[in-house]
Amino acid sequence: MEFKQLAKLKKGDNVAILSPSFAAPAVWPQVYELGIKRLTEKFGLVPVEYPATKKLDATKEERAKDLIDAFSDDNIKAVIATIGGNDQVTYIKNLPAEPFVNNPKPFFGFSDNTHFVNFLWQNGIPSYYGGSIFTQYAMQQKMDEMTVEYLDRALFNKGWYELKSSEYYVDVGLDWNDPATLNLSRKREDNIGWIWDGEKNAEGITWGGCLESIDEMLRHGINIPALEQFSNIVLFTETSEEMPSPEYVFKVYRALGERGILGKVRGVLVGRPKSWYFSEQKTAEEMKSYQEEQREAILRVVRMYNKDIPVILNLDFGHTDPQIPLPCGKSVKIDSVSKKIFIEF
Repeated sequence: MEFKQLAKLKKGDNVAILSPSFAAPAVWPQVYELGIKRLTEKFGLVPVEYPATKKLDATKEERAKDLIDAFSDDNIKAVIATIGGNDQVTYIKNLPAEPFVNNPKPFFGFSDNTHFVNFLWQNGIPSYYGGSIFTQYAMQQKMDEMTVEYLDRALFNKGWYELKSSEYYVDVGLDWNDPATLNLSRKREDNIGWIWDGEKNAEGITWGGCLESIDEMLRHGINIPALEQFSNIVLFTETSEEMPSPEYVFKVYRALGERGILGKVRGVLVGRPKSWYFSEQKTAEEMKSYQEEQREAILRVVRMYNKDIPVILNLDFGHTDPQIPLPCGKSVKIDSVSKKIFIEF
C-alpha cells in the first residue's frame, strides 16, 4: 500500500472545523468556542467553519458535502473534527474517492471518525486518530501538556518520534452543561504505564481505531484492508464511553482472529480504555478492575491466534487524556528489547 506524503502546516494556515458525526457545537457552544480559542492562540491556526459544523439536524448528505468541500479547497490545509458520534457507518462508504485522493491533507478525529479514517486509509491518505476540538482543545481549565506536544508534532513537524507514557491520566468528566466547569481541573489518576507482552520486534503501517466502530465495519461489510495487507499492519484499537464489557471486547477481537487478521498483523497497540462516564460513574477501584479485565480479554484472544507478536496495552490514545493523536497509515517501529515505540509523524 502506497501512502501519500502530506504537507505539514505553518502558523496562519486555514483549517476546516467539521462535524462529520454529531454537531456538538450546537449543544455546547461555550465548549466549542473554548476549543476554537485554543486552536487559534496556542497553535496559530485559522479555523474555518462549514455549513453543517453547528447544524444539529444536518443530513448525511450535508455532512458529506462539508468533507468533500473542505478537502477540495486548496486554502484549507487540514481538517479537524469537533467530536465523534454514532452514524458515520451509514454514509462514509458512499463518499467519492476523487476529491480526497486529488487533494490529500491531514485529518484529525477519533471515535466514530474511525470510519472516515479507514476511508482515507483505503485511498492511501494518512490521518491522525485523535485531536478533536471538544475533547482535546477544549479540555477544562487547560490543555494537557502531553496532548499539546504531540498535536504540535502532528500539525507542524515531520519525522520519527518516540511515544511516551504519561505519568497520569484523566477519565472522570465534568458536565459541559455547566459553563463554570470549563474553569475547573479534572481529577487526575495515577497511570501504571504500558503493559508489554511479547518479545519480538516489529515494524509496519498503522491501521485501526475505536473497537466498536471496527465491529460495525465487520457487521456491515465495510471495506477494510485486505487480508494480505494486514501482513504489513500494526493494529491499534481502543474503546469508547460505551465501556463495552470484556466479553464484548473478546468477541470483536475473536472476529478479527477468525477472519485471519490477528494471525497476519505484526503487532497490536491498545489504548487505555475509558472506564468512567456520566451514565456509569465507576469508583477508582471499579475503574481499575474494568481496565484490567479488558486487557486480560485482549491478551487472551490475541494469543489464541498469534503467539509471537508484540502486544502493548495502556497507551495514551483514544477516549482518555492526555491523548496522542496516533498517526494512521504511517510507519511504526516496536522495539521489544528496549520497550520503546517509534512512529512516523
